[in-house]
Amino acid sequence: MTDATRILASIEDSDPTAAASLLSLLYDELRKLAAAKLAQESPGQTLQPTALVHEAYLRLCNGEAAAWEGRRHFFAAAAEAMRRILVERARHRTSIKGGGGLQRIDLDASSFVSQERADELLALDEALDALEIHDPQAAHVVKLRYFAGLSHQDAAEAMNISRRTADRLWALAKAWLYQRLSAR
Repeated sequence: MTDATRILASIEDSDPTAAASLLSLLYDELRKLAAAKLAQESPGQTLQPTALVHEAYLRLCNGEAAAWEGRRHFFAAAAEAMRRILVERARHRTSIKGGGGLQRIDLDASSFVSQERADELLALDEALDALEIHDPQAAHVVKLRYFAGLSHQDAAEAMNISRRTADRLWALAKAWLYQRLSAR
């Protein structure tokens, strides 16, 4: 049993100090994943990796702590939480309250997600939801690779499947998503 798995079991047993222990144990890894994801975004974004990790962690501690089965499951839940945060920010950006089609110019002359990028992210989210119905494992690989920034090998380990299977699922997901997104 790894340290993370023991701490997850403590969280399940309602240990009040376990959540803080888990954060300190996995914080650096979560921050690296968030930094890798945000590095793909436009420069000058307002959301920093630390804020993304903290927001995702708060969501995880408030909702799914009892359902974690180990480190692997925790990282899958973290990837999903980060995905939802980024999609919510994209939705807000495209909403009328969030400025709709208007372009906000900060002092840095850019914002977190450009309008074009927000539209792409929303389209990807919609296609990913459809892929999840078609092939949940392929959708899970996309979430781990794209939203959590895991490598092929790390995604395979997180899903407890072989690297070759993860590669096949990734290829299937890319082709399926490409077909779905290009039909828009």
